[in-house]
Amino acid sequence: MTRIYLLLAIALAAHAADTSPFDQGWRFLKSDAPGAEAPTFDDSSWRALDLPHDWSIEGPFDARNPAGGAGAFLPAGIGWYRKTFTVPAANRGKRIFIDFDGVMANSDVWINGFLLGHRPYGYVSFRYDLTDHVDLGKPNVIAVRTDNSREPASRWYAGAGIYRHVHLVVADPVHMDHWATVVTTKGGEVHIATTVVNQSDRPRTLALAVRILGPDGKEAAHARTAPKTIAAGKSADLEQTLAVSSPQLWDIDHPMLYRADVRTGADIETIPFGIRDFHFDAATGFWLNGRNFKIKGVCLHEDGGALGTAIPLSVWKRRLETLRKIGVNAVRTAHAPPSPDFLDLCDRMGFLVMDEMFDQWTVAKNPYDYHLFFREWSHRDAADAVRRDRNHPGIILYSAGNEIHDTPKADIAKEILSGLVEVFHAIDPTRPVTQALFRPNVSHDYDNGLADILDVIGQNYRENEILAAHEAKPTRKIIGTENQHDRRVWLALRDNAPYAGQFLWSGIDYLGESRSWPVIDAASGLLDRTGAMKPIAYERQSWWSDKPMVYLTRRTAPLRLGPADPGYETGPVTPVRFPQTLFSDWTPADSAPHEETVEVYSNCEEVELLLNGKSLGTKQLAANASARVWRVSYEPGTLRAVARNHGAEAATYELRTAGKPAKLQLTVDHSSIRRNWNDVAVVTATVVDADNVQVPNADPLMSFQASSGGIITAVDNADHASHEPFQASQRTAYQGRCVAFVKVNRIGPITIMASAPGLTGGSITIQGE
Repeated sequence: MTRIYLLLAIALAAHAADTSPFDQGWRFLKSDAPGAEAPTFDDSSWRALDLPHDWSIEGPFDARNPAGGAGAFLPAGIGWYRKTFTVPAANRGKRIFIDFDGVMANSDVWINGFLLGHRPYGYVSFRYDLTDHVDLGKPNVIAVRTDNSREPASRWYAGAGIYRHVHLVVADPVHMDHWATVVTTKGGEVHIATTVVNQSDRPRTLALAVRILGPDGKEAAHARTAPKTIAAGKSADLEQTLAVSSPQLWDIDHPMLYRADVRTGADIETIPFGIRDFHFDAATGFWLNGRNFKIKGVCLHEDGGALGTAIPLSVWKRRLETLRKIGVNAVRTAHAPPSPDFLDLCDRMGFLVMDEMFDQWTVAKNPYDYHLFFREWSHRDAADAVRRDRNHPGIILYSAGNEIHDTPKADIAKEILSGLVEVFHAIDPTRPVTQALFRPNVSHDYDNGLADILDVIGQNYRENEILAAHEAKPTRKIIGTENQHDRRVWLALRDNAPYAGQFLWSGIDYLGESRSWPVIDAASGLLDRTGAMKPIAYERQSWWSDKPMVYLTRRTAPLRLGPADPGYETGPVTPVRFPQTLFSDWTPADSAPHEETVEVYSNCEEVELLLNGKSLGTKQLAANASARVWRVSYEPGTLRAVARNHGAEAATYELRTAGKPAKLQLTVDHSSIRRNWNDVAVVTATVVDADNVQVPNADPLMSFQASSGGIITAVDNADHASHEPFQASQRTAYQGRCVAFVKVNRIGPITIMASAPGLTGGSITIQGE
C-alpha cells in the first residue's frame, strides 16, 4: 500500500438542527410480548426508561443462565422497547429517518405496526426511513424487539437491548446520503466528495459548498462548486477540492481537529476532522507524520464493568486517560465495531485504532454466534461499518476477523478474506486491512497465500512465528494483533524494527470469558473493572512511558498466571479463582519475621530501596527491561523506592504497613459533572487506618448515599467472583476499596456519603452543572 495522506472526518456528521437525540421517554419489557409492534398495544405497565440501556447487566448472576461463563453468568432473552412520539406537521414534505448506533441483538423495528427491517449483528449501526409510515402531527409508535435468547452466542459479555444512542433525523427531500460524505487530502489539498439523493417529485439544482474552520475556530478555506441538476428520484456525486495552508497535523500527542461545514442546498453536515499522514513500512514498521514509532496498543471489549455495555462517555475517557499514563497509544476494538462516540473520543484524545469486524466467519465458536449470519450479512455489515467509520483520523487499520477457524480450509478462507478485503478497499481505499491470524503455522497461512492477501499481516501471540514469516519474506508488513503482558513479548517488539506494534490482551478486565462459576470476568487487564491500574500496569508503564516513574510490589509466587498460561492464544479464559501474585502493599498476611520478594518497576537509571530509612542497596536499569528485585526481611514500617537519573532524584514511591481499619476515605475523579447521560463521577471509597494508610485485607459492606440531586447508578469492587448486584447502593469492599458511579439531576453541590459497620464514614461533595 502506498503512503496515505488523509484529511478524515469524524463520523458525528449531523444535519444542521435536524438530528435530534431520541433516547428519552421509552418503555421496556424484559420478556416477549406478541403483538407489541401494534400502535394500539397497551404498554402502560412497562418500565419507563431512557436509552442507552443494557438490561442484562441488571442480573441476577446465576450459574444456570444459558450464556454461561462466556456471558458472565448474566441473563439473556427477549426484550421489547416502545416509544410514542410526534413529528410536527410543519415537517410535511421532509424525509424522516431513525438512526440506531447499535442494538444487541437480532433486532426487529416497527413504525406504527409496519416492519422496517431486521439486523442480527448487534455491533453495527443502521438507519431506517420512516417517511411513508409517519402520521405528521399525530402520535406515532416505534417498537423494537431484541432477541439474544439463543445462547451461548458470544465468547464474552455482549449485553442486551438498545445499548447505544438513537437519533431522529428530519431532512430535506434533497439531501446527502447516509454516511456518503468522504474527506481526504494529500498534504494540505482537501478533497470532499458526497452523494446527494433527490427524493422529491421534481428536478433540483444545487451546488456543494464547503467551509473549513481551523482548530482555532477561524476560517481556513472555503469553496463552492458549479450548480448541478439532479432529476427526481435520482442521485448525483458531488465533489470539491480546497487548499488548507500550513495545516496543523492530527497526532497522538497533539490531536488537532478542524471542522468542515459541508452544504448542499438546504442540507448541511458539520464534520470535525484531522489531517495526518501515516503508512506501514515492511522494514521499519509504523510511521505517522514522518515519525517512526511503535504502536503500543491494548485490546478492549465494549463492556464498562458495572455499567454493562451502555457506557457513559466520561467512563471511557477516564479509562483511556489512565491507559495513556501507562504509555498506551492505540486501541483494538475486540472483536467488533465500537460505538461511533467511542471513536470520536479516540479522535479527540489522539488514540490510534484498529477497527475490527468479526470474531468468526462460517465456522462457529459458539452454537448461536455470528457464523449463522455470516454468508448473508457479512459484506453488508462490513460495508456499513466502513462507511460509518472511514472518516475517523484515529483509525489506521481495519481487521477482517479474529482467530478465524475457517483458515484450516484454505480455499474457503482465502475466498472469504479476498471478498472482505475487496469490500474494505472499495469503500475506503486509504486504509490497510489486517486480520488476527490464529496459529498460522498450523493452518499454513504463510505458505498457502492467505496471509499475503492482507495489506498488513497480523498474528495473535507466538511472536517468533510472525518474525520468522517476515524474515522469510521481507516485503511483509507485520503487527501483533493480540499479545501477552510478558517481558519477552515486549522485547520482541522493542528489538525488531519491522514489527510495527502490539495490542496487549487485554487493556481492561472485562465481563465474561470465564471458565467456571463463580468467576464472572476475565482478569487479563492492565486495569481492573473499576478502571484502577493493577500492579502489572506499572511494569508496562516502566517499558512504555517516557515520564520518570517508580513503583513497588510484593511478589508472592514466581509464576504469573493469566495471559502467559499455556493455551492462552485460544482466548483469555480465567481460572476458577484467579490467583493474585503481585501486591502493592507492605501489609502481608504473615506479620511474623520472614522474607518478601520485592519487585521494583522503573524506567529510571537507578533505584535505591529503603526500609524504615535504611538503604537496602541501589540497582541499575537492566538492558533486558527486567524488574529490579530485592529479597527483604520483613519488618513493619515504610518501604520506599527512590529513582534517579544522572544522580538526581526523578521519582519516588512508598508503601506503609497498615494498622487496624478505622475509617472510610473518599476521592472522586471529577469535582463537577453535567446533567447529561454521558457524564458520571466515579467515587472511590477506601478503608484506611488512623494514619490514612489503605488496609488491603479489609472487606466491610459499604453503603453509599447521595444528597438530593445525586443518583448512585452502580457500584463495583473489581472482585472477580462477587455476585452482588451492580445496580445497588451498597457493596462489599475488595482489597480495601469500592467505587460508586454517580450521576446528577440538578445544578448545585451534591454530597456523596459512604458508611460501613464499625468504621467512621466519609463524604465528598461534587458540583452538578
